[in-house]
Amino acid sequence: MRKHIVAGNWKMNNDLKATKKLIKQIKKSIKKIELNTTRVIVAPTFVNLASAVKRSKKSKLEVAAQNMHQAKHGAYTGEVSAEMLKSVGVKTVILGHSERRAYFGETDELLAEKVNAALANKLEVIFCFGEELEDRKAGNQEAVVESQLNKALFHLDAEAFRHIVLAYEPVWAIGTGETATPDQAQDMHAFIRKTLANKYDADTADGVTILYGGSVKPNNAKEIFGKPDVDGGLIGGASLNPEDFFAIVNAF
Repeated sequence: MRKHIVAGNWKMNNDLKATKKLIKQIKKSIKKIELNTTRVIVAPTFVNLASAVKRSKKSKLEVAAQNMHQAKHGAYTGEVSAEMLKSVGVKTVILGHSERRAYFGETDELLAEKVNAALANKLEVIFCFGEELEDRKAGNQEAVVESQLNKALFHLDAEAFRHIVLAYEPVWAIGTGETATPDQAQDMHAFIRKTLANKYDADTADGVTILYGGSVKPNNAKEIFGKPDVDGGLIGGASLNPEDFFAIVNAF
């Protein structure tokens, strides 16, 4: 049975002091509830990862990185490798976030290299993908999503998907105040699972956790997470507020 996941992407927010405080608050909150079928993950900035991992030990909270470079090492100023992430205790990395695609020109072909590097280093991947507003308006959202999966992930064998979490991000619903309806989220998640089944098999498709990443809030989390193919959320702004983040986790 696939697990539910609520992952908080903190983006470029929180200095060291704020990171320590927020982790302490989240740990205290989630200690109150049973998490037998739900994983809780936060992704601080690179400079705070080591501290976050240290402060999350012996708790139910996991720590992920927001990105990584595809090379093992070299003259890549400002970049961080998979080995570096592992060396500070990180076991999961987010790849392909819409902001990385939009602001830093990351393509599906580049992301395929990053996914390969992460898996080769035994890191779990939370892989992000999703359509822009113009794609949705034109009714091309399924074609766009299928293309992204095909180019970035479908060179992998079925076994690799035991270490991949998918995060569907309707880009038009991130930070805009717009949110896909629960039915829209379910329709796309069902399409993604069907696409996986067609490429691999039903067991592989059924085993992959698919997160929704489009402005999940405490007031809509329960309805969105109640859909059969929505296995959790990749949370942005709401993950910076401990009360809101806990309410989203508790929606399960």
